[in-house]
Amino acid sequence: MTGVLFLDGARTRAALEPRRLLDAVTTALIAIARDEVSAPPRIAARAPGGLLGAMPGHVPGLGLAAKLVSVFADPLQPGRSGHRGFVALFDAVDGRPVALMDAEPLTEARTAATATVGARALARPGASRVAVVGTGAQARAQVGLLAALDPATPVVVAGRDPRRAEEVAALHPAARAAADIEEAVRGADTVFCCTGAVRPVIDRGWLRPGAHVGSVGGSHGPEVDAGTVRDAALFAEWPGAATTPPPSGAHELQGLPPDRRVTLLGSVLGGDLPGRPDEERITLFKSTGHAALDVAAAHVAHAVATSRGWGTLLDM
Repeated sequence: MTGVLFLDGARTRAALEPRRLLDAVTTALIAIARDEVSAPPRIAARAPGGLLGAMPGHVPGLGLAAKLVSVFADPLQPGRSGHRGFVALFDAVDGRPVALMDAEPLTEARTAATATVGARALARPGASRVAVVGTGAQARAQVGLLAALDPATPVVVAGRDPRRAEEVAALHPAARAAADIEEAVRGADTVFCCTGAVRPVIDRGWLRPGAHVGSVGGSHGPEVDAGTVRDAALFAEWPGAATTPPPSGAHELQGLPPDRRVTLLGSVLGGDLPGRPDEERITLFKSTGHAALDVAAAHVAHAVATSRGWGTLLDM
């Protein structure tokens, strides 16, 4: 096949097979932790209405790719933002561009996959009750992935808008909408926070002993409260989540005391460091996104689309 393979939003989404994506994301996270990835910290140019971020990266065995994505307020939905852009995949040997795909479904899918990998590695053994906080695109992606992987495990969805929470819950056969976020979080073994919040959406007092929190939102401010950060064993994708300022670093992990350890999730997945310290400790995986995860998702989408003859070839 010659030329550049173009995948629109629908084809990009369809090509991101859940189990293959989880495997590729796991490979990328381990590579990050072992310092095998080449990826500069995320950068962004700011405009009056939002920002344009750039994330190039290379992961051995998965490929070379770059994402260019805008994050702007949605005028039709006050308080919410949209992520639009594309991911370009290149041949890692000779540098040829080989594929161009929609960044929006790719980002949603790889983020949900990363949070799910984190929960599988860090949640207590036997954890069964799941809460998803959020009703936007990322929450929909998270609930949809959980439905594809394990449709029998109960899920509770909550957000600012009960009607939207019901719509998201309808994506999972064993999900229901809660009246509010506190109801969803109390008693949950695993809490996925998938919001565009600028201030915390959960409270430490709502979390049961041994709960796991996977936070993937909070691009514009802290999504998780200071009490949860204080009491939790902390995990992240890359060291810069705690050592660099937003937008590359996490709002919640700024200014940690020198003795606070942030363990890389890939070190747990690769067996290089332990994960959960005990069954009573809260665990928090704070995801900021990483170019290696986009590479992993682009690798899967390209492989699946090529095997099925999907997409349009562009002559560059």
